Amino acid sequence: MAEIAEHRDAPPQDALRAAFWVLGTAFSFILMMIAIRQLSTSMSSFELLSFRSLLGIPVMCAVAWHMGFRQVRTRRAGMQIGRNVVHFGGQWCWVIGLTLLPMAHVTALEFTMPIWTVAIAMLVLGERAKSHRIIATLMGLAGVLLILRPGIEIVTDGALVVLLAALLYAISNVMMKSLTGDDAPWVIVFWMQIIQLPLALLPAVFWFDWVWPVWADSPWILAMGVTGISAHFCLARAFQLADAMVCIPIDFVRLPLAALVGWLFYSEAVSVWVLMGALLIFAGNYYSVWRETRTGTP
Repeated sequence: MAEIAEHRDAPPQDALRAAFWVLGTAFSFILMMIAIRQLSTSMSSFELLSFRSLLGIPVMCAVAWHMGFRQVRTRRAGMQIGRNVVHFGGQWCWVIGLTLLPMAHVTALEFTMPIWTVAIAMLVLGERAKSHRIIATLMGLAGVLLILRPGIEIVTDGALVVLLAALLYAISNVMMKSLTGDDAPWVIVFWMQIIQLPLALLPAVFWFDWVWPVWADSPWILAMGVTGISAHFCLARAFQLADAMVCIPIDFVRLPLAALVGWLFYSEAVSVWVLMGALLIFAGNYYSVWRETRTGTP
């Protein structure tokens, strides 16, 4: 964690461009959720994550070949390894949660992540706790609570697994924000694919029964591989443009999208509470970006 503390002074914030990159992350994760739902009936969670990296590595190697393999060297190998071990744990919990809970509930519980991200970013990266950033985060979380209307019935194994995923994602995001000061987004994504492949492949082969996919699975496997790259490239690019406390609340847009997809494709009910919660989430996002663009930043 000492490496994180060496985070240099951040460049000027560009909240509007960061918002568009975070939207790319949101749409990528929604498509990934659909692909995982389609494939999880026949494949283990480790096998799903293995295919994501197996498809991502050739793409990233092609990018590295085009730009020059000398450019792919990371300046912070230890941080890359640590960040990817933490992130892989979060992804594994997230995949398990998708098999146990409705998509909107998984996404809603995952958005406890900003609480951890804001706290960790302030303590470790030294990011300033500006009032509008905190307000945007709280409005987003209020929207999540309005959608869930939490009671004793949601404290299930699936909910606890997703909450653990949220904590691990928060730690991973803060580590990624630190990495963007030294490594380009495509370098971060390249090493993510390389490091996480053995973490997924070894358990998939030796601890679980490997299931070879059929041709009908190929579009979903391809979608999972592509979104595994695009989601993290977009997020890393957003973190280059703005603080973690700016980027994370914008990702709340994923919640109404997940509710819509669950309703359209999986007959998961969407109530008026979902719409009211989504309105709060969008209001918080808009307020945060508006304030960032009026405080002298580009």
